[in-house]
Amino acid sequence: MDRNIVYPGSIPLDTDILQPNRSAMVGISALTAAVIGSNTIVDGLACIPTLPASLTVSIGPGSITQLTAVDASSYGSLAADVTDQIVKTGINLKATSFPLTAPVNSGQSINYLIEAAFSETDTNPVVLPYVNAANTSQPYSGPNNSGTAQNTQRIQRVQLQVKPGAAAAAGTQTTPAVDSGWVGLYIITVNYGQSAVTAANISVAPGAPFLTYKLPALRPGFSAMQVFTASGNFTVPNGVTAGRVTVIGGGGAGGYHSTMPSGGGGAGGQAIGIVNGLTPGAAIAVTVGAGGAVLANPGNGTNGGASSFGGYMAANGGFGGNGGTVSNFSNAGGAGGTASGGQVNITGSVGTDAIVVACRGGDGGGPGNGRGASGPALGIPAPGYGGGGGGGGTSTGASPSGYAGGAGASGLVIVEY
Repeated sequence: MDRNIVYPGSIPLDTDILQPNRSAMVGISALTAAVIGSNTIVDGLACIPTLPASLTVSIGPGSITQLTAVDASSYGSLAADVTDQIVKTGINLKATSFPLTAPVNSGQSINYLIEAAFSETDTNPVVLPYVNAANTSQPYSGPNNSGTAQNTQRIQRVQLQVKPGAAAAAGTQTTPAVDSGWVGLYIITVNYGQSAVTAANISVAPGAPFLTYKLPALRPGFSAMQVFTASGNFTVPNGVTAGRVTVIGGGGAGGYHSTMPSGGGGAGGQAIGIVNGLTPGAAIAVTVGAGGAVLANPGNGTNGGASSFGGYMAANGGFGGNGGTVSNFSNAGGAGGTASGGQVNITGSVGTDAIVVACRGGDGGGPGNGRGASGPALGIPAPGYGGGGGGGGTSTGASPSGYAGGAGASGLVIVEY
């Protein structure tokens, strides 16, 4: 911030006070712009019905921040500066009331628009004492002893106004357009015969630039996490516009062969990435894929289900390990699931093939995979998210019997914000 230098013995000038005021305003403007940018922002200014109820609404205290000239007119002895643009904040400390009128014809309604703009005006005129340079013992009243009052404050406020639309049949009335240089804040609908405005009659105008969150709602990087082990919705918190998301598909189950060991299930795919452009308050659908279920009869293992985060990322489930009957010599491991939408998209690992001569089922794809069974036993289910189930083993002898593979593990969705 610029600062004046004053020397002992020098004659005090009005600019010694005016310039620091302007410099402080410019410095505060730079800080404000660094925090909220240079777009118009409104904070507070709540629109509420009166109490007791009436056809009057009250706009509460608040502020508007807007890009404008440093000084549109001269500031004391300082010349106007309309070339440089800074962010200024107008502040209203008191409420402003607006009386409204109901339509006079039955069945009609009218929409009122409350709009706001930044306002800067010179005010508080006072007849100031001056010094007569020719005779310092003789005081002057006003400049050149004219007795003229001069403004002593340049104030920054929120200028508010109500703009009525045209009365029309209820449901067909339109809201008046926002005036140039103003921003719309609220639309208030008043019906024929109405004697009081209620909260139900007040709605926020489309595009109203209200501040949606404040500094305490901001988070340093990704400091919170929501873990989904079942499908649901992620509601974007206030202050959050980006998230780091991990999506894992369900793992496939191990196969089930009637007379041989079976293949292990493939692991679910995995997508990892940063999702930008999130809107606070929006609900994003989250799907968590189920793990492949254990088979009741010989056949290829059940595939894992797909997981997803809205339309941003998806991870497919792993395929079930191979199995079958006596006539179907198939005991290969299942393929891993694919993934899409992330900055990193990982295809799940393949389940391993069964080792027939060892009567051992194939291991599931990992990590978090289930182990294949050795001998006459069920395949081991996957213990970790997205892991494939182990293939079933088989007995030995002239009439071997196969066993079902283990279940695949369910998927997972992690949102860090």
